[in-house]
Amino acid sequence: MADIFHDFPIKVPLIRVFQAVSTPLGLDCWWTKRSIGKPAEGAEYDLWFGSQYYWLAKVTRYLPNTKFELEILRADKDWSGTRVGFRLEARGDTTWVHFYHSGWSSANEHYKISCNCWAMYLRILRRYLEHGELVPYESRLDA
Repeated sequence: MADIFHDFPIKVPLIRVFQAVSTPLGLDCWWTKRSIGKPAEGAEYDLWFGSQYYWLAKVTRYLPNTKFELEILRADKDWSGTRVGFRLEARGDTTWVHFYHSGWSSANEHYKISCNCWAMYLRILRRYLEHGELVPYESRLDA
């Protein structure tokens, strides 16, 4: 198995980071084109990335302002069954984000591409929260 990890600070209060990583409105500002779901353990999320990428996930961890995890139920073959999660930690006026995407079957080409894409998306998350930047969905991988 292969996993992706990114740990980084965001200079905003923890509650704002949690809302951005756990609510449809938040996810749509930095990751998805459109999402629908409720941040509650056991709830399902529709994650839409365009007509060919309509994915389904289930909330498997939900601890308000601390942990949020999605198990990917329907997606590309390599993503199905993986888990995307966030663990947040307040340190003064900064929130430390401990991100993971776990359960990859191997460190194949798609895994390597996803490592890079996650770094770019998480940078957009940070810029959105710290500076209010909204990058249009179609431009996110070029930002």
